[in-house]
Amino acid sequence: MKSLTYGKQWINEDDIDAVVKVLRGAPLTEGPIVERFESTLADYLGVKHVVVFSNGTAALHAAVAVAGLRAGDRLLTSPLAFIAAANAALFVGATPIFADIDRGTLCMDPRKTDQKLSELPRKVRAVVPVSFAGYPFDIEPFRAMARENGAILIEDACHALGGDREEHKIGFDADMTALSFHPGNFTPNDPTQDGLAANCGGGAVATDHSELDRRLRLFRNHGVNRTPDQFRDVPDGPWHSEMQMLGFDYHLPDVQCALGLSRMKRLDGLIARRRDLTSLYRSLLAGLDGVYQPPASDGHACSLFPLRVAPEARGALFAHLAAKGIRSQVHYSPIHLHPYYRNHFGYQMCDFPEAERFYASEISLPLHPSMEDADVEHVVDCVKDFFKAHK
Repeated sequence: MKSLTYGKQWINEDDIDAVVKVLRGAPLTEGPIVERFESTLADYLGVKHVVVFSNGTAALHAAVAVAGLRAGDRLLTSPLAFIAAANAALFVGATPIFADIDRGTLCMDPRKTDQKLSELPRKVRAVVPVSFAGYPFDIEPFRAMARENGAILIEDACHALGGDREEHKIGFDADMTALSFHPGNFTPNDPTQDGLAANCGGGAVATDHSELDRRLRLFRNHGVNRTPDQFRDVPDGPWHSEMQMLGFDYHLPDVQCALGLSRMKRLDGLIARRRDLTSLYRSLLAGLDGVYQPPASDGHACSLFPLRVAPEARGALFAHLAAKGIRSQVHYSPIHLHPYYRNHFGYQMCDFPEAERFYASEISLPLHPSMEDADVEHVVDCVKDFFKAHK
């Protein structure tokens, strides 16, 4: 029986050769491969600056920190997301708040976002919409609302690397865009039993703002500056460096950047394959009673295929697929219902009903570029078998 996971590592000989070349040379960190990867990714996205980080969570933390959020500030984001964006607010002492999702996009609802902003006039310092599963939501309303409320716009596009929004790549539109090199998007790694991935790839922040770029680079390096024309004190020798802000060690090593450069050559092809697999899922599942498909878009990055079924059927379907060697997953438990958020902020059920309703019925089917068409057909056959047996 063939085993399938919702995400899977996939490394070719070019990837291995790129990493080995760096391992045989020097240096292994803070070397020229990092700058080359950042430049290549910036050109691909059509932005002036890209700063790479050790993972996507570090990228979000950096974006929130250099935006200047601190205690007393609020960050507005989606409750249907991985916890990283909301936690980034906590890391800097700010308070995360939420606007419910639009059931048509699974991303933040602009109307509910506007309502939340009107309830807290000029108190929200950052608006952080999430491109859930790689969906290229309309960002213009969020950009206008952020501008009108004096907030910075940070897109959490950790699902959406390589996705398209109209004439350009996702990563172009916000003040800062956080990206992830998770296996569903870009870099290979091996999912653990709980469905999270031991990130082997890293993350990045894309921006057109030179001052934000400078601060992001400081933040990545403990807040330490080594650039002479930016020193605040008189150097006491050529070794001089100075800590100018509180930062972290969020470097992405050269070996991982070498892997990233190799993957960039295939990124569009990998996304095209995920889109083809998604289209096949859609056609094979069309008309199946009890199953609701995810929203479609030509520019979708297709990092997940989040199917919806009746809440009372999901657990049994999950077990049925597992018995057939198919490891599905669920994305995500709404952030506000995690024990930490309930205990610290008083959130409870029904606070964000659309996100809760979606979570109760969602199951992510396997979707990765190394899958064959026959794999999708097998998964769909197993889904159909389940619903035939549970009519």
